[in-house]
Amino acid sequence: MNLTKRLWALLLALTLVLGLGACGQKAQDTAADEPAATTDEPAAGDAGTETTGEPEATEDQEPAELTEITFVLDWTPNTNHTGVYVAQKLGYFEEAGLTVNVVQPPDGGAEMLVGSGGAQFGVSFQDYIAPALIGDGQLPITAVAAIIQHNTSGIISRKGEGMDTPKGLEGHKYATWDLPVEKATIQQVMEADGGDFSKVELIPSTVTDEVTALETKSVDAIWVYEGWAGVACDVAGLETDYFAFADIDPVFDFYTPVIIANNDYLTEHPDEAKAFLEAVTRGYEYCIENPKEAADILMEAVPELADSADLIYASQEFLAGEYQADAARWGEFDAARWSGFFQWLNDNQLLDGQVTVDAGFTNDYLPEA
Repeated sequence: MNLTKRLWALLLALTLVLGLGACGQKAQDTAADEPAATTDEPAAGDAGTETTGEPEATEDQEPAELTEITFVLDWTPNTNHTGVYVAQKLGYFEEAGLTVNVVQPPDGGAEMLVGSGGAQFGVSFQDYIAPALIGDGQLPITAVAAIIQHNTSGIISRKGEGMDTPKGLEGHKYATWDLPVEKATIQQVMEADGGDFSKVELIPSTVTDEVTALETKSVDAIWVYEGWAGVACDVAGLETDYFAFADIDPVFDFYTPVIIANNDYLTEHPDEAKAFLEAVTRGYEYCIENPKEAADILMEAVPELADSADLIYASQEFLAGEYQADAARWGEFDAARWSGFFQWLNDNQLLDGQVTVDAGFTNDYLPEA
């Protein structure tokens, strides 16, 4: 899936925070009425499936009273989210005393909905969070768990055309969102490889089908997540070259995606927040140990994904080794890596102001390793 940078418009929308309670309700209402899209790319404002995981009462027992939590996705449902669906299906949320409504984001994004209190938790990215932590209109959000331990994004291209290294992008067509952080990243890795970024042909494009875009040669190179678009190319039989940003410069091993929480909710309901993250942790631990079964659970929860079953299985297998990777526990943030990326944003003046480098994340709500 592409690392689309829609949140860099976030600062222009911060004044809408007070009105987003209604947006949050709209996202929940529409989620029950419209099917989720099957593409890996988000459609802004699209509504998706809503599932609650409500327990059924028995004849001899009153139904347990569960605390309701809204969890907003960043995108249409995909394998990044599987642990949440597993926790729902296998009763981990219920055991934690919770019922979780999974919804898709409104136009303002998951960050705005969580920041406004319309959802307690959601999915975001470290680079999306940065602009939300600057200035008088800061959003009250904190990253509380890393869904994937390392940044698995990079540049994919057709195999054998010389773009297996950053310098090789010279003279080729790259699909760009024309955003400062994106271009600065590519420029830095190219220069480290002896390349000249000015020689890249930038094609303004938001690619929604990487396989078709590469096969038709409408573009030569695309910024993707290996665990989705890279796997999609493999499943389609398209031979590709790929390099990961984090392999070239550790500053780009930032956290993407992450689970964010509303700060007031964390302060006022710490036990419920910990219970939620314990259940989610169990969900992702199940995904690590049982990728095929986890994929089946995801496709049961989101039937539209079954049309791409080969992709779902392959992506889930890939992510099984990436969710926790070399961390002591699933979800844990490394403070040096987090701060290092924020410092890079500051050093390159890529934000409308300076972000506090150690702000915006915590490990305090994760279960002990």
